[in-house]
Amino acid sequence: MAFIPELAMLGTVLLLGCISPGPDFVAVTSHALADRRSGVKIACGIATAITIWAALSVAGLAFVLSRVAFVYEAVRLAGAAFLVYLGIKLLWSARHGATDGPPRLAAATTQGSFRRGFVLGLFNPKSAVFFSSLFATLLPADAPVWVFAATIALAAVTAFGWFLAVAFLFSVGRIQSLYRRARRVIDATMGVVLAALGLRLAFER
Repeated sequence: MAFIPELAMLGTVLLLGCISPGPDFVAVTSHALADRRSGVKIACGIATAITIWAALSVAGLAFVLSRVAFVYEAVRLAGAAFLVYLGIKLLWSARHGATDGPPRLAAATTQGSFRRGFVLGLFNPKSAVFFSSLFATLLPADAPVWVFAATIALAAVTAFGWFLAVAFLFSVGRIQSLYRRARRVIDATMGVVLAALGLRLAFER
């Protein structure tokens, strides 16, 4: 069937893009370690934002955004600031969290976790470049409407599937018990990683 090879290639590249380590992965794992509900919510928020970027790319808007310098810069700096903010929150949790009892991070992250993930995914300017270049390379401009609809659906299924799998994996009892024993070290490490990713995004050209 026409366009099936292109869609299969798209799915493969999308999955590799999701799997590659980055701020989304760190955010989901850090929340899921503290609380499954929080991990699932932030995973859904990130996946929703990724789906929106895919839809914008199909519509051509992401391509325009990636070419308008001042808009791209604004999105990049907002995303960088948000990553640093999340990193500082984790570092604060590592510094002031208790060493026993329920994870303090869970109380801080469950509330508004979906919104946090959505903002994190939406203010990732690399998504605009990634999707617009990927679709321009693999999808012909004269492809039928169903191909573009399938592309958006493929991006949604891939993003939701991967990040929800990560959220459930890192929220299983055994892994959470290990987290409780080394919570401060893990929170501090992930906080530093998120803040470093934010600073890298802020200063890269």
